[in-house]
Amino acid sequence: MFSVTRLLDVAPGQRARVVAVARAAAEGSGAVRWIVEETEPGSRNGGEVLAHLRFADRSGWQIAQPRLAAALSDPAITRINGAGYDGEPSCSGLPGTVYRTLLLRVQPGTCPDTLARFEAELRSMARYVKTIRAWQLSRVTESAGDTEWTHVFEQEFTDAAGLTGPYLMHPIHWAVVDRWFDPETTEVIVRDRVCHSFCAMAGPVLQA
Repeated sequence: MFSVTRLLDVAPGQRARVVAVARAAAEGSGAVRWIVEETEPGSRNGGEVLAHLRFADRSGWQIAQPRLAAALSDPAITRINGAGYDGEPSCSGLPGTVYRTLLLRVQPGTCPDTLARFEAELRSMARYVKTIRAWQLSRVTESAGDTEWTHVFEQEFTDAAGLTGPYLMHPIHWAVVDRWFDPETTEVIVRDRVCHSFCAMAGPVLQA
């Protein structure tokens, strides 16, 4: 599948209207799954509105792209970060209530073996964090915004507490994965600011 994520910074007082416009565009896009919601408190550099669309293939996105671009040209949208990427999710089959996405940029020139270890450690997190219901790690093929994003790491969680507690506070996160992001370690490969964004979901985003 081909997925598209957009994180929208929105002028005060305009969130509800922007959500309505983006939802109308997503509904008519032909996406097999989509979500457009206001982001939850605790998102960092994640915008006020999160839009995510999943297409059967990239050609579906190419057809839908002009419709979404027109919707997101709204002057109330002051900044957009986002990515397009291929991938298939891993799913538990259990329901979640929160969708989360992380946009990140690995430093150019990172050794392929180091990159492979980094990706393997991110993938391993679902084995330890039981509040993750579904997840997908993808390499970016289309980047939007001021940063050339290289990866998108997304999950469905049991609830917001399952993200902010068992996930962010788990030893696999702070004792293993965080070293790739920490400028005080010698292994840091993600130096740019990340986009950590999450929102409530009424139905599955990643799971079939």
